[in-house]
Amino acid sequence: MADKLLLSIVELGGYPDFTPLYQRLGYTVAKETTMRKVLQFLKKNTPAVIVAEFNYQSDFRDRTSSLESLMAVVQRLSNTRVVVFYDKEQAHQLARLTERFALTTLPFPLNDAVLENALKTC
Repeated sequence: MADKLLLSIVELGGYPDFTPLYQRLGYTVAKETTMRKVLQFLKKNTPAVIVAEFNYQSDFRDRTSSLESLMAVVQRLSNTRVVVFYDKEQAHQLARLTERFALTTLPFPLNDAVLENALKTC
């Protein structure tokens, strides 16, 4: 795939589809909706950027969210950057991840300008 591959992971959604923005910035966009499919995708592809949601899951015994499974793989991909969307109410749970992994975090509500700026600095 292209050098500027962006993987968009939309598990819950509820926010605008930013695909036109990603494409305008020169990315080839791949989309996945489950972490299982994401992990399969990453076995064959190395995206420049992954955009994902932080969905705190209190029922996980040893993790805060499926994002931890993603980051376990991504930390082996030295040139892949990760942008995470999150609800402000979940910031303290997300902080547990940002202490361990290099993430760019963007709180909801999102807008094109903030996301574009984050992607340009990735």
